[in-house]
Amino acid sequence: MARRFGGRYSPGARGADAPLQEAALREARVDAAGTKANLLFVPPAVLAVASLGAGPAGLLAGLVGAGAMALAAWLLRHGLRAEAAYAERPAARRPALPRKMLASGLTGIGVALAGWSGDAGVIGAVLYGIAATGLHVAAFGIDPLRDKRIEGVDAFQQDRVARVIDEAETYLAQMRESIAVLGNRRLDSRVLAFQGRARAMIRAVQEDPRELAAARRYLGVYLMGARDASQKFAQLWPRSRDTDALRDYEQLLTDLETGFTQRTEALLESDRTALDIEMNVLRDRLAQDGVETR
Repeated sequence: MARRFGGRYSPGARGADAPLQEAALREARVDAAGTKANLLFVPPAVLAVASLGAGPAGLLAGLVGAGAMALAAWLLRHGLRAEAAYAERPAARRPALPRKMLASGLTGIGVALAGWSGDAGVIGAVLYGIAATGLHVAAFGIDPLRDKRIEGVDAFQQDRVARVIDEAETYLAQMRESIAVLGNRRLDSRVLAFQGRARAMIRAVQEDPRELAAARRYLGVYLMGARDASQKFAQLWPRSRDTDALRDYEQLLTDLETGFTQRTEALLESDRTALDIEMNVLRDRLAQDGVETR
């Protein structure tokens, strides 16, 4: 019988780093601002070039329109990412700045100016702008307009959780960006694996905001320290290639993973204890009413 050859570097091989790579793959995220949004940077560039021969007034209108459309494309990218983060969380505040709706309006203004700099005339330019705004809204939608709340938890507590989680996600993003510039795939995987542990704690706090007090130091002080250590290591490594510093940084990630895992398990265990208490109280009440329970 034929036997498939396999080795450490063969496709599908499981080496010592396989669990780490699997954790990193689970944590890897698709950018919400996909190709469709990125393509919107092309029209302003084309408009700016086409306006060069349109005379002084046409050139000014074309350049302003190109700037409006470029700003709209930039706002749309950030609006899509904010919407994805909003949809992912069980409790979240609506975006403070309606980026997608601003992008739709700026796109309409840019297209209207582009039409006016051509031969469309004022009325035609306005109609083009209205049509572009409507098509932009139809393609990308509008921003979330309401806060997401969890029933049974007061708004003040949920707002506190939202602020802490926003801060924690900022630290995680800065940490990943610092290590990504080094081009070290192993370190990228280590950071992604740690972020998976941190986000498990974030999910536990989102599902039960009452756990914020027990997790706040981890999501604030510890993540800020991890961010600072990552930035300093990213500055040191390209200059010195200090293997001791590399080993210490990897050990720091291991210690952080262990600490976050243990704390998250403690949070979940407290939830289980609370559930057991509620069930025992209910059984006692049923027994008082003469209902037999096991």
